Amino acid sequence: MPIGYLFTVVVIAMGALFALRPVRRPRPVATVSYFLGLAVNELPFFAAVYWLGISTSLAFAEGDIDSAAGWAGVALAAVTFVGLAVVAYRAVGEKARVDRALDEGLGAGWRESLDPDLAAGLRTRRPLARIILMPIIKRRRDVRRVADLSYGDAGRRNLLDVYHHRSRPQGAPVMIHVHGGHYSGGHKNSQSLALLYRLASQGWVCVSANYRLRPEVEHPDHLIDLKKVVARVREHADEYGVDPATVFVAGSSAGAHMAAFAALTQNDPAFQPGFEDADTSVSGAVCLNAWYREYFGQGPESSPESHITADAPPFFVAHGDKDPIVPVSDARHFTDELRRTSAAPVVYAELRGGHHAFDLYHSLRFEAVVDGIEAFAASVRSRDSLSVHPARRPRG
Repeated sequence: MPIGYLFTVVVIAMGALFALRPVRRPRPVATVSYFLGLAVNELPFFAAVYWLGISTSLAFAEGDIDSAAGWAGVALAAVTFVGLAVVAYRAVGEKARVDRALDEGLGAGWRESLDPDLAAGLRTRRPLARIILMPIIKRRRDVRRVADLSYGDAGRRNLLDVYHHRSRPQGAPVMIHVHGGHYSGGHKNSQSLALLYRLASQGWVCVSANYRLRPEVEHPDHLIDLKKVVARVREHADEYGVDPATVFVAGSSAGAHMAAFAALTQNDPAFQPGFEDADTSVSGAVCLNAWYREYFGQGPESSPESHITADAPPFFVAHGDKDPIVPVSDARHFTDELRRTSAAPVVYAELRGGHHAFDLYHSLRFEAVVDGIEAFAASVRSRDSLSVHPARRPRG
């Protein structure tokens, strides 16, 4: 009996099943479903070609398919391959879904209103070679990461990394990202790296920060840390080569909860103890697979939703409709509230088949989201530029 081959096929089959239908309970099964389903959902080509295809080819080459159990493994592999094809098909369609979300959120003709220089920098093709061959490798040769800069007195939990192009452009826009982890775990050098490296390669300065975690601290201490990062970036604008007027905040999961909160409480002294006069305003917010509810039962005031006002900044929200951790209904409700109250653009991209933490890899899904975020930021920056320099309005 080809034990090794059968084990490989069963694991990939479970991953494909969980990618298509994630399990939320009981918790032990949900944990397996989360990790296996996420990996297969974002890396279907890797699973189909490198794991399933090669293992099946080797099993035939080594003569392992000579029993009923061996042929049962081949049959399961064939069914699994069909499931992986469905997973890949859903991911291929994300580009069109993100484009429709941009059209809906930014309004008709938004592409024509872009600053020509910003429009020229937008990517028109996804990096398929990287997606298929190197989906886990995040680094780029043209981007330098300056690691472990201190921004507070909480040791390693108050460290940040700066990503910039090796040419060190000046007057760069800034994207500040904070990681997820249920406010009790996680690390700055883990999530949305494909986004940070992409933007840095295009002349942005990107910042990824740690923050203090539960149970040592509670809300609003995490939020205060993020506001300290925003203030530090502005304070060191010349050193980092950034434009202090163009600062975006972004986050994943709990980090997105925090990013939304920061965007909706700009310059609020209640969340800036000791640096009340610092400028913590932002140009826009990017929230990926976010949690928008109350902070561990602390009441409505601990939810970003309770701070939505008419002068909220532009938002880009992306959430998977198969997210097993945070229901997609939360994202729908949050964006509905934003659109009802805020005068700024709100882009909501609902990802078909997307799970939680889809931003871990160079996947078809996340690369489509990266392109959407870059286009969203270009639109916001174009509007800001025109409000200051009306003569720059594109002709046509």
